Amino acid sequence: MPATFIHRAILTIGFLSLFHAAYSAAQHRSYLRLNELDFTHLPLDIFIQALLSLFIIMYGVLHVAGDFKEIKASAELENKSWETFRNIPSFYIFCHRGGKYSVPSSKTSLEEIE
Repeated sequence: MPATFIHRAILTIGFLSLFHAAYSAAQHRSYLRLNELDFTHLPLDIFIQALLSLFIIMYGVLHVAGDFKEIKASAELENKSWETFRNIPSFYIFCHRGGKYSVPSSKTSLEEIE
């Protein structure tokens, strides 16, 4: 569903309302400072306006952003086999100490007796 004018207007109204709530909170704080009162909490109407503004903004953003696309990780891996998927050449080690500690391939003395 494409973003319509209504959804963009809702988003704009949400941002304006949130800005107004922030401005009201700043004005309330300066009022308390001028009258030398303690700041305990915001008035309930400013808090509710800020909360509703956030929900309106979330609704507007979800509709303006458009439809979500499905993420399919398996689509990229469908044409790869297990051998090519787990084949990591950077982990190959050709020069290691394993040959020095391995048993020689010649027959042991017990095998020669038989």
